[in-house]
Amino acid sequence: MAIVITKAAASRIKDTLASRGRGIGLRIGVKTSGCSGYMYTIDYADEATDADQVFEAHGARVVIGDEYMSFLDGTEIDYGREGLNEAFKFSNPNAKAECGCGESFVV
Repeated sequence: MAIVITKAAASRIKDTLASRGRGIGLRIGVKTSGCSGYMYTIDYADEATDADQVFEAHGARVVIGDEYMSFLDGTEIDYGREGLNEAFKFSNPNAKAECGCGESFVV
């Protein structure tokens, strides 16, 4: 099982946690929603439990609950800017299709 965190994503995670003043990383999950079936969720991770997988790269951590690994295994997490918008971007090899807005996916 693996999650790839790019340098750009790691930098953004570290900046976000520094501004917040606490936390060990970001918690990434999946929920049923969106026009294609599933959406990524992003929250702060203040701790990791035995039911979590923790991935670290470039000095930043991402925490993922075991229940989401079948959806997210192999995903690359990046951070980028397009025009005025900036956001985390997910390149998920498990996604069979994504909606036009890129907010949701099908597995």
